[in-house]
Amino acid sequence: MAFPFYIAKRYLFSKKSHAAINIISGVSVCGVAIATAALVCILSVFNGFQDMVAGLFTAFDAELKIVPTEGKYMNVDSEQLQNLHKYPFIAVYTEVVEDNALLMANNRQVMATIMGVDDNFESLIDIKDILHGDGIFELHADVLDYGVSGIGVLQQLGLPVEYLQPIQVYAPTGDEHIDMADPSESFNLEELYSPGVGFEVRQNKYDGHYVITNIGFARRLFEKEGKATAIELKLKPGKSISSVKSDITTMLGEGYRVMDRYEQQESTFQIMEIEKLISYIFLTFILVVACFNIIGSLSMLIIEKKEDAVTLSNLGADNRQIRSIFMLEGRMIALIGAVAGIVIGLTLCLVQQHFGVIRFGNQEGAYIIDAYPVSVRALDILLVFLTVIAVGFLSVWYPVRSMTNDVVEENRLT
Repeated sequence: MAFPFYIAKRYLFSKKSHAAINIISGVSVCGVAIATAALVCILSVFNGFQDMVAGLFTAFDAELKIVPTEGKYMNVDSEQLQNLHKYPFIAVYTEVVEDNALLMANNRQVMATIMGVDDNFESLIDIKDILHGDGIFELHADVLDYGVSGIGVLQQLGLPVEYLQPIQVYAPTGDEHIDMADPSESFNLEELYSPGVGFEVRQNKYDGHYVITNIGFARRLFEKEGKATAIELKLKPGKSISSVKSDITTMLGEGYRVMDRYEQQESTFQIMEIEKLISYIFLTFILVVACFNIIGSLSMLIIEKKEDAVTLSNLGADNRQIRSIFMLEGRMIALIGAVAGIVIGLTLCLVQQHFGVIRFGNQEGAYIIDAYPVSVRALDILLVFLTVIAVGFLSVWYPVRSMTNDVVEENRLT
């Protein structure tokens, strides 16, 4: 293979008799490089958005969450859940009751999700990082029940973070039939007071729908004593989340599902992965179009070097070696374009990471972030490189094989 490679290298870098061939070869390299750089940048931007969303969600979600595989509620006194208290790597064990209720205040009504949690919830997540207001995070005091509402919920109710009059909370009773003579008898009514703080995750799923309160209030409201919709866990340092998740899954058996933070937001990340995949497919098609320039360059080179092919054939080169010369040149163009494109793409990503050149707007703070996030991952770079090489190699295989066969056949006839 040294002989075809040597000739292919000479053809690639030497000056051709027709300047157009050099220009088309340069355009081929540039086209592949630009498409490759676009793949690197686009995939890295999607990674950046995924990391950003994960950071926002992990401010609210527990490291591990246990839910029943059937139904909405589970018995917290079950033997499997009680065994969790003996597991040595659990630092915080929190029972959660979560269900929908109707909120009323200022003559306004809002459907919201009441999330009742244990008093150790503050130790479960970094709740202080998402609080707004001058009060403190507390869920009850003496006979009062406090509700820490999302900023969006408060806006819909027309309330400030610290409100004086309580929010009325309605939830259906356990009776299946509604008393039409007095429908209010078919609902449980409780009141929530303000501790002087609200929370903001900057995700409408939470900010516009959630109210955090104590689990006693939630169980009383929904008539679910001794029940929970989820168990949320924080782990001690020293063991990986995936390892603990596997242990707990085995310990609990088939009746429970153990989810990490990404699985808790599975639908969101699946949508982002689909968007990333679609972008990758479209850019790969653009790369295929760019590779047509390589075919054009090789076609002109084969025509120009027809006499050289005759000379090499007379000197003893067989058809396979002659074909390999032009195959290798096309592959070298694809390889050079791939390497150049990856270098350009990584450079652009590095500049964006440090300087935030491409921004969402001129006004800082108008969005969650001011500039497009970028996160480069080695597996994506490897995927891009292999994609460019595969597309480049395959795009030249049949055309070069066909054209060189015609040239060799024509030489044989003459």
